[in-house]
Amino acid sequence: MAETEVPPERAPTRERILFAAAELFRRQGYNGTGLKQVVAEAEAPFGSLYHHFPGGKQELAEEVVRMAGAFFQALVIAVYDEERTPEASVRAVFTGAAETLQASDFEDACPIETVALEVASTDERLREATAAVFERWTEALTERLGDRRRALAIIAALEGAFILSRASRSTEPMLATGEMAAALAAAD
Repeated sequence: MAETEVPPERAPTRERILFAAAELFRRQGYNGTGLKQVVAEAEAPFGSLYHHFPGGKQELAEEVVRMAGAFFQALVIAVYDEERTPEASVRAVFTGAAETLQASDFEDACPIETVALEVASTDERLREATAAVFERWTEALTERLGDRRRALAIIAALEGAFILSRASRSTEPMLATGEMAAALAAAD
């Protein structure tokens, strides 16, 4: 950097903690991520975590789930809305997910699904947060398809495809499921 350049401002500590936790939860899961690791990734003092999230890891995770849910909903809607038909839109979403999985060596999956799998039967607060995100996604897709049952089936297929693709380290499950989901989106 030249001497006259001003370094970019760092994000506020709270935001750095949220983004670091989101990234770590997505890649390692909720239980596989420690708070010391979060603050180290965020380049934040350990005490700042409890200053911003007095409820500790659970409060942090709840906020991460809600933030990531809104981010990924906007991302998927942007991809979906670029296409002309529901079939092409759904196919584009699944293809994009497959490309992201492959580009990240199968580490980047849905952060909501990753947390939901771990906490659905052990943490009611986080279960409710993940369920609320999935419901918002379902509502957004229902608006586009006009059919809640098809929207639910497509979202369930996408989440299941993430799991199978990560486990097999292959995009084949995502792409095959995408074709099935695209056909469902096109059905009357």
